[in-house]
Amino acid sequence: MPEEETSVRQLDGFDLKMIDILMQDGRIPVTELAARVGLSKTPCQVRLKRLMDEGFILGFRAVVNPAKLGMDHIAFAEVKLSDTREHALDEFNRAVRRIREVEECHMIASSFDYLLKVRTTDIKKYRAVLGEKISSLPHVASTSTFVAMEAVKEGAI
Repeated sequence: MPEEETSVRQLDGFDLKMIDILMQDGRIPVTELAARVGLSKTPCQVRLKRLMDEGFILGFRAVVNPAKLGMDHIAFAEVKLSDTREHALDEFNRAVRRIREVEECHMIASSFDYLLKVRTTDIKKYRAVLGEKISSLPHVASTSTFVAMEAVKEGAI
């Protein structure tokens, strides 16, 4: 049985409810979280620590408004590699993680190898990121870009 399936089965209703609430509001006080899931504070804290220690909760961060920061230009780049052996994939993966403008990177089962979500200030900045950073990643053979006109839904499971 894959690890992910085993992990999910270790969670009970309290754990799942806590995760759901925290996904909506990561800053909720533990006392309020405990009340909403039907536990007292101490057992809720113990469960929260276990969920973090076991990797169910990876961390907490601020959700920012990209438009307010001038970062509302989104492009999706298809990347085809010249080599897809394991060491080449590892090299690409390590290098792409260092590009700050790449918000997401997914290996794809298709006619291309990776799909990157790239967030910049404008098309000019995207062009520079594509030309200077993405195209120079290890084993990149070609790229193709799709520019998003509007984000209808983002960042939610």
